[in-house]
Amino acid sequence: MGKKRKHAESEPTEPSKKDESAPERPKRTLLGWKHKVDEESEQNDADSARFRNKEKVLATCSRRIVFRYRHLMLNVVSLLPHCKKDNKVESKESKGATLNELVELKSCSSCLFFECRKQKDLYLWMSKCPNGPSVKFLVNAVHTMEELKLTGNHLKGSRPILTFSSNFDKDPHWKLLKEMITQAHYWLVSQFLKTNLMAIECSLEQLGLANQFAMIFGTPKDHRKAKPYHDHVFVFSIVDDHIWFRNYQISAPHNSTDKVDRGGLDKMTLVEVGPRFCLNPIKIFGGSFGGPTLYENPFYISPNQIRAMEKKQKAGKFVKKVKAKTRRKMHEQLNPLEPDEFSDLWKEQ
Repeated sequence: MGKKRKHAESEPTEPSKKDESAPERPKRTLLGWKHKVDEESEQNDADSARFRNKEKVLATCSRRIVFRYRHLMLNVVSLLPHCKKDNKVESKESKGATLNELVELKSCSSCLFFECRKQKDLYLWMSKCPNGPSVKFLVNAVHTMEELKLTGNHLKGSRPILTFSSNFDKDPHWKLLKEMITQAHYWLVSQFLKTNLMAIECSLEQLGLANQFAMIFGTPKDHRKAKPYHDHVFVFSIVDDHIWFRNYQISAPHNSTDKVDRGGLDKMTLVEVGPRFCLNPIKIFGGSFGGPTLYENPFYISPNQIRAMEKKQKAGKFVKKVKAKTRRKMHEQLNPLEPDEFSDLWKEQ
């Protein structure tokens, strides 16, 4: 039997010293970290202070709409990645409350309502829900993408560049429409209303605007369905007190020899994509789909009045024919023909 090996005496281990230079890790509970780091809190404060556009647009139409106008609505929805399409709504007097409720249910902030009447006339409501303002347009000269068949083609979901003619800065109501189409902050709109709409006696509290006014045709920067670059242009121009809309693709050569330098616009061209339509403003309201009237177009003539005038002109032709017949009868009665002396010559005796 060999001798048992003696076990070496185990040296006592010294407790590990904490590194005083490293920051102490915050305690964690079931609900998360108990004490957040100061840097994270500062970063969150900076993120909260930064403005984020969360604009969402609800697009819908009225019942008994014509297929051309429905195709126009679908073209507009395809151009706006931050737009949602909903079912048709009955065009009644209570449509404003219904649309405001739909916008709230769909978590949207603006609404585009295509209202068709008599299967002939198309009206477009552009509203900031639920407090307003809202604008009512008459849509003329409608040409959809399927009708035009143009050569322009841009990527679906890309962000557009909005351009406006210089006429938008002349009158107050055009400035208001420009701000409704694009984005404006609270202080900008309040300053605009105080300076330009004083004659209308409309204040910012009556309009009930939130931190931003509206951004309907401009796609938000960080939207999940939007592409992070621009390759087409939305053009809004005023001609004869009407707003004309055009959509153009920004075409640039992709060859290595003809490659466009940064900031070089000489080789860029615009190719029209579509659709085309013309907006005739009727009224601007202080609320959503109603409220106090801020502006009324004095040159607006309803399509019913135009059709009535055309019918009167057509009816005037018929009235002229009837009057001519009565004049002819009166002339024949006043001027009877003399008896012919040869009238009985060939009669059989």
